[in-house]
Amino acid sequence: MKKLIDTFGRVATDLRVSLTDRCNLRCTYCMPEEGLQWLAKPDLLTDDEIVRLIRIAVTRRGVDEVRFTGGEPLLRPGLPGIVERVAALEPRPEMSLTTNGIGLGRIAPALRAAGLDRVNVSLDTLRPEVFKTLTRRDRHHDVLAGLAAAREAGLTPVKVNAVLMPGLNADEAPDLLAWAVENDYELRFIEQMPLDAQHGWKREGMVTAGDILTSLRTRFQLTPEGDTARGSAPAERWLVDGGPHRVGVIASVTRPFCSACDRTRLTADGQVRTCLFATEETDLRAALRSGAPDEEIARLWQTAMWGKKAGSGLDDPTFAQPARPMSAIGG
Repeated sequence: MKKLIDTFGRVATDLRVSLTDRCNLRCTYCMPEEGLQWLAKPDLLTDDEIVRLIRIAVTRRGVDEVRFTGGEPLLRPGLPGIVERVAALEPRPEMSLTTNGIGLGRIAPALRAAGLDRVNVSLDTLRPEVFKTLTRRDRHHDVLAGLAAAREAGLTPVKVNAVLMPGLNADEAPDLLAWAVENDYELRFIEQMPLDAQHGWKREGMVTAGDILTSLRTRFQLTPEGDTARGSAPAERWLVDGGPHRVGVIASVTRPFCSACDRTRLTADGQVRTCLFATEETDLRAALRSGAPDEEIARLWQTAMWGKKAGSGLDDPTFAQPARPMSAIGG
């Protein structure tokens, strides 16, 4: 089987599939309060098209891990059916879901029954009033309920993604970790990235990985797992007070992990992106809808990978933020 390999020898085995660009939150670091101009329904991949592209990636290009993202993927009506069909592929890829958790309490058992392996849930604060300020929605209780439902359904390890923002929740790192340990969740802090629709991100003043670790060490002993345990994972991980619980930090800005990147991305409208910060896309939807065979689509995917750059370019003074925001790219 031919792999998705780039010119730097990196092999893409992890596929991020965006199911929608829509979201039911309005996080300040992602989009404006009024939302965005969503993709028109005819522009979105159908369920059949999504499953076909995943099948090509898995059976012809060696992808062994699929992550469903958005927007908010739980807004996709056909999600359980997509999961079930991907679970039936040979070889079967590992499947996970990144979600804001709203509605997860209702659908977690069905997703587990369909074949989903685990979930990552975004939760930036333990304080309902701060959640409302950050997301512009009063849904903190729904996220907590979704997390508990995922754990009970066996979608484990349940991972929690948190972004810390100065002046809002930057002081919560130790509290979030204590809560995660108590509830048997695996916490990941993610540096705020320049992927907001408003293009308001500023390097100055952002809460860095160093800030987060300094804060955590005021209450916990952190023992690094090291690069061998990390592999190609984006998060640097530490054992908390000797283990078994762990905490991770994804430092896309201050500690890039591009040299070990094993990801490729598929947007909700069928565009391949080789990096979150790429400014180029390769159109697979047009190929699908023009009747291209699987071999041609697999070839287009590989052609896209040849254009993958060595790094994100975040450390370059001339760095330009992608035109598409995170909600349209897929996490």
